[in-house]
Amino acid sequence: MEHRTSRQHVVDMCRTMLERGYLKATEGNVSVRVPSHDCYAVTPSNYDYDRMRAEDVSLVGFDGKPLPGSGAGLPPSIECGMHANIYRERPDVNAIVHTHQPYASALAFLRKEIPALTDEQVRFLGRKVAIIPYAPSGTSFLAGKVQKKVASGDNAFIIANHGIIALGTDPDRAVFNMALLEKVSLAYLLALTTEAGKIYTIPDAIREVAFSKLRKDEKRIAAQITAAVEPVRVPPTEELPSVTDAPVAALPAEAVPAPTKAVPAPTEAVPAPTKAVPAPTEAVPATAEADPAASASDGPDADGLLAAAADLASAGGDDPAASPSAEAAAPVTAKTSADDVPQPIGAESAALGYAISTYPDVDDTMRRLKALVAQPIRGLRHDALHDVLNYFETKCRASKEITDRAKTRIPGGVQHNLAFNYPFPLAIEKAEGAYLTDRDGNTYIDFLQAGGPTLLGSNYGPVNERVAEVIKRSGPVTGLFHEYELKLAEIINRYMPHIEMYRALGSGTEAVMAAVRGARAFTGKNVVIKVGGAYHGWSDTMVYGLRVPGTFRMNAKGIPFGATGSTREAFPHDLGLLKRKLIENRLRGGTAAVIVEPVGPESGTRPVPKDYNAKVRELCDEFGALLIFDEVVTGFRLGLGGAAGYFGVTPDLTVLGKAVSGGYPMAGGVGGRADVMAVFGSGLDGKNGAHVQVGGTLSANPLSCAAGYFAIEEMARTNAPVLAGRAGDRLTRGLQRLVDKYGLPYVVYNQGSIVHLECSGVLLLDMRHPVKLLKENKPRKRLMEQMSAAYAAHGIITLAGARMYTSMADTDEVIDDALARFDQVFALVEGV
Repeated sequence: MEHRTSRQHVVDMCRTMLERGYLKATEGNVSVRVPSHDCYAVTPSNYDYDRMRAEDVSLVGFDGKPLPGSGAGLPPSIECGMHANIYRERPDVNAIVHTHQPYASALAFLRKEIPALTDEQVRFLGRKVAIIPYAPSGTSFLAGKVQKKVASGDNAFIIANHGIIALGTDPDRAVFNMALLEKVSLAYLLALTTEAGKIYTIPDAIREVAFSKLRKDEKRIAAQITAAVEPVRVPPTEELPSVTDAPVAALPAEAVPAPTKAVPAPTEAVPAPTKAVPAPTEAVPATAEADPAASASDGPDADGLLAAAADLASAGGDDPAASPSAEAAAPVTAKTSADDVPQPIGAESAALGYAISTYPDVDDTMRRLKALVAQPIRGLRHDALHDVLNYFETKCRASKEITDRAKTRIPGGVQHNLAFNYPFPLAIEKAEGAYLTDRDGNTYIDFLQAGGPTLLGSNYGPVNERVAEVIKRSGPVTGLFHEYELKLAEIINRYMPHIEMYRALGSGTEAVMAAVRGARAFTGKNVVIKVGGAYHGWSDTMVYGLRVPGTFRMNAKGIPFGATGSTREAFPHDLGLLKRKLIENRLRGGTAAVIVEPVGPESGTRPVPKDYNAKVRELCDEFGALLIFDEVVTGFRLGLGGAAGYFGVTPDLTVLGKAVSGGYPMAGGVGGRADVMAVFGSGLDGKNGAHVQVGGTLSANPLSCAAGYFAIEEMARTNAPVLAGRAGDRLTRGLQRLVDKYGLPYVVYNQGSIVHLECSGVLLLDMRHPVKLLKENKPRKRLMEQMSAAYAAHGIITLAGARMYTSMADTDEVIDDALARFDQVFALVEGV
C-alpha cells in the first residue's frame, strides 16, 4: 500500500482524539503531508473514525484532487481543497486537524478573536487566534479564505460557523495545538462571561460543564507538572569517566596464561554518521564537584586489593551496611596463593574488582522513572520518523529481502526474540569487537552484544583460536566426558566459591528449570516465588508475571494452569508482600525457593535497593526456603564474582547463562551448595535421597565448555568486567548530559556495563494501575520500537531501544562516537 506510514499517522491521530473526547464520529477531518511528495493523506468523507483503517485513508494531491486508486475507493473529506491550500501556502505544516469545538464556535458566534492570553498560547498557536469569515463548507471560497489567514504564520484559527483549524509540524503537535486551542477558548469564553458591564446568556448547565472541564484540565496539567523532576545535571565542563581509569589488579602469574596472539583490530573503520557531527568546541576538564570516589570501584582500592580481599569477601561489594549476616557472608575455607599467603574464599574475584563503580541511587532513579511514566510520551517528529524508515528502505534492502524470505519458513521471520526489530530485522554478516556489519555493508556500534554474553567483545580472537585447537582434537561434541567439563566447573568455583558444584545445561531457561526442580526436590516443598516483571526464561513454570508485575498468567498462552499452580509473584521492592507470601505458603506446606534477578527485574529495569538481596536472604533463612540468584546476565558481567560477590550475599543456587560460554552456544547451567546440587547426581554419586532428571545431548559439550573456560580466563587476565563497567559509566554520564541538553524526560542510569536508557517507561507499567497499563502499553511500546529504529539508523544497535551492554571493546573513542550519534537522534525528538 502506497504511503502506508502517512496513512497510519492519520488513523493514529483520529484514535487519539476519539480517546480524549476531542472528536466525535465524523465531526471534522484530519490530514498528514506525505514527505517529499506533492500530496497528503486525509480522512475519507462521512466515515466512522473509530473503525477506520490505514487503507481507508485517501490520498489527495495539492491540486485538491484524489489520487487514482487511493482510499479503498472512498471519497476524501469535502474539505480536502482547504487542506491542499494550507499545505501549498505553509511548507512548515505537516499535519492539520479540523474539528467542531463548542467553545471556539461560541467565540465565532460572538465574533471574538482570542488575544495573547498566555506565553504557551503565543509560543504554539501564534500572536492571536483569528476568526476566518464564513463561507459554505467544502467550497473553494472557504479554502481561499483559510489560505489567506494561514499565511500569517499562526497555527490555530476559528472558522465562523464551522469549527476550528489547528496546524502542526507533525501529527502530535497538530493534536496538541488543537487541544490547546480548546483550553484557551474555554478560558477566554469564561472571562467574557464575567466581564464587567456585559451579560451573555449562557445556560447554567453549559456553564457548569465548562467549569468542570476547566477544573479537570487544570488538575491534569498540575499533576504532570508536579510529577516532572529536574534532570540529572552534567556540566559541559565535567570530564566523562574513562575506561583508562579502571584499576588493574594483578593475579598470580600462573593464574591465567597470556593469549597466543594479540586481539585483532577491526579490519575496517566505522563510517561516520550520515550527517556531520561537529567536534566538541572545548576541552572537558574535570569538575571540582565530581565525587572523587566515582572513578574508582566501590570495592577495594586498586593498590590494596589482595590485602582487602578478606574484608570484601565478608562485607560484600561497596556497602558494608548492606551485607547479610556474618554467617551467610563469611568465607568458608581459605586458599593459598603462590606466596603461601592464606587468602579467603572470593579473594581473587574481590581483587579484580567489580564493574559497578557507584551503585545507582534507587530512590531517585525510581522517582525519575515514575515521572517519565506520568508524562505524555516524547518521540520522534513525523518528518524524522520518515527519514528513519527511509534509511531502512534504501540502505537495508538486502536485510529486508532475506528476512522477508525467512517469513515463509520461520515464524515471524527470525529465530531469536532479540531480532524482532522495527521496522524489520537486520541481517548481520560480520561481528568484531565493538562493531556489527549487516548484509548491506552498514556498520553499527554494537551495544546489544548478543544480549549480554560477549563481555570481551564480539568474535574475540584469542578465545576463538584456543577453542579451535580443542575442536580439532575432539570435535564439538563426543557424548562422553571431556576434561573441559571439569575445567569449567573448577574455574567457576575459583571465582564464585559459593558455587561448590556446577551442572552445565543448554541455556539459561534450562538452568532455571533445573534450579526450580532441584529446589523442590531438595526441600520437599512445591511453591516458588518470583519477583513480578522479572524474566527467568520461557519455561512453563516461569512464564508468570512476565515483564509486567501483577499480570500473573497473561502471557501464559499454551501453558496449562497446573504448570503455574505453584508459582507465586511478589511486586518489585515489596519485601512486606514477599514476607506475606512466605507466611501464606508456610500454612500450605512451605516455599521451596525464592528466585530473583539480583540487580532487579529485567536486568535492573526496576533497580533494587542495595540491601534488598541481603534482606531476601534473611527471609529465606527465616522460612526455610532456598535463595536462587538468576545471574544469566550479571554472572561475570558485574565481575568475576558475579552479583553474589558484589552484594556479598550467598545464594543457595545460582543460574548462569550467556557469558558462561563466552558467546558460544549451549550457554547455561546451575550451581551452588554441594548438598543441594547432589539432587542432580542421578544416584551416580552413591548418595541416597531425591534425584531429579535433567540433561541434554549437547549439554557440557567440549566446544561450549572450552569456550567458557578460555573466556573466563581472558576476563580475569584483561579485567574485562571492570573495563566494560567503566565504558558503561562513560556512556551513562554522556547520555545524561544529552538528556539535560535537550530537556527530555528520559531516564539514564547504569549498573556497571548494564546501561538503561528509558524513553517510554513501558516496563514500568504494572497491574496496580490497570487502566493506565491498558491505555498506554501499546503507544509506549511503539515509541520504544521507533527509538530503537532511530538509533539503528544512526549506527547504534541497542536492546529494544531501552538497554545497552558495553564490553571490553568499547574504548573511550567508541563511546564518544556513540554519544555523537545519540546527540543526532535526540535532536529529532518532537518539541526539542
